Amino acid sequence: MIHGISLLKKKRFFQKKDNINRQIIFSPLLVIPLVLVVISSILIKSVQREFSQLDFLNHLFTGLFGYCLAILISYIPIERIRKYVVPFYFCSLISLLLIYFFGISIYGAQRWLSLGIFSFQPSEVAKLSTILTLALVLERKSISSIKDLLFPFLIVTVPWLLIFFQPDLGTSLVLIVLTFVMLYWSQMPIEWILILAFCLFTAIIYLVSPKLLFFWIPFMGYLSFRASPKKIIFILLTLSLHLLVIKLTPILWDFGLKDYQKDRLILFLDPSRDPLGGGYHLLQSKIAIGSGGLFGTGLLNGKLTNLQFIPEQHTDFIFSALGEELGFFGCILVLFMFFILITKLIKVSKNARTNLESLIVIGIASIFLFQIIINLFMTIGLGPVTGIPLPFMSYGRTSLLVNFVCIGLALSTLNRSRSLRNQ
Repeated sequence: MIHGISLLKKKRFFQKKDNINRQIIFSPLLVIPLVLVVISSILIKSVQREFSQLDFLNHLFTGLFGYCLAILISYIPIERIRKYVVPFYFCSLISLLLIYFFGISIYGAQRWLSLGIFSFQPSEVAKLSTILTLALVLERKSISSIKDLLFPFLIVTVPWLLIFFQPDLGTSLVLIVLTFVMLYWSQMPIEWILILAFCLFTAIIYLVSPKLLFFWIPFMGYLSFRASPKKIIFILLTLSLHLLVIKLTPILWDFGLKDYQKDRLILFLDPSRDPLGGGYHLLQSKIAIGSGGLFGTGLLNGKLTNLQFIPEQHTDFIFSALGEELGFFGCILVLFMFFILITKLIKVSKNARTNLESLIVIGIASIFLFQIIINLFMTIGLGPVTGIPLPFMSYGRTSLLVNFVCIGLALSTLNRSRSLRNQ
């Protein structure tokens, strides 16, 4: 009888395990990225009509490999990788440093390292290493004083500087956003988040209309007055921070950005000023998306896409090919899939067993959401060209693999939370 009970327990155990396996393989967290990869592979094939260009196959096979990699990672508890996080972070910093000596330069940006048979983009890996390391620090205590911010900022600032001066403005913005989101998730006061985030607005106001600073800086002082019980000290720190931003802005503008990046930031306000130069991408992208109408021209039948009116359309501007060939409804369908993906990630983060898992998943959700919004705004002319890829759709093997690793970590968190509920 006891032997029969043990067999019954084993049977139930394997049934539960099989259910978890099916839940992982068919989870929206994994299925949606794979569907996006398949759709984008067809769009990349449409963009590159020449038979000799096999980027669409590279994208598809990389996505399938990433799919399998995510399943494998989902069975590894995040607690087991804790001891590898710091070495991984320093390895990513070393790879970012090596770019300045051995990096491959493409279109004026030195962002890739060659390893012989393949090349990779260290800044994409740095996003993941920063999330993991920042989560490791923030899980131990919540942000309740200025001193608590020093170490997290140090962790982010080092890779941010190395990435910004490559130059890679897009990825450097991603690091800033994920930092703010993870700080907020670790219960940092929202007023502090706003004071830090508004540093970007201070820089923009200084460049566009410096006179507005006479109203903006006092507003920052008022916001800091309401944000901390130590009002005088916090006001002085806030004003000093924003005055420092004002001092550093012209230096970063003159020496941190290349001429083509300055043109991109300026011309998005009026791309028609240089329709054959810096504004060309934005104008052609809007034309392509608008020409798709409600239902599009059909896959592989986009005229502007087939004639390659938009340079490098298979990377940052893949959404314009989607808009032309699948139309408004195709775009809405893809955005709906992204919406489900982000919603699921936030839900996984809320239900995570530990603070470490929760912080990692919310950091992943933040980089996906920010990249989706900025890439969409860029392709429809509501934002400057920043070189931020559309997750799972823009061609880029390093970016695609890192995205699937992120999905694997989220699935690992989901797997562990389900196992705990089933106990």
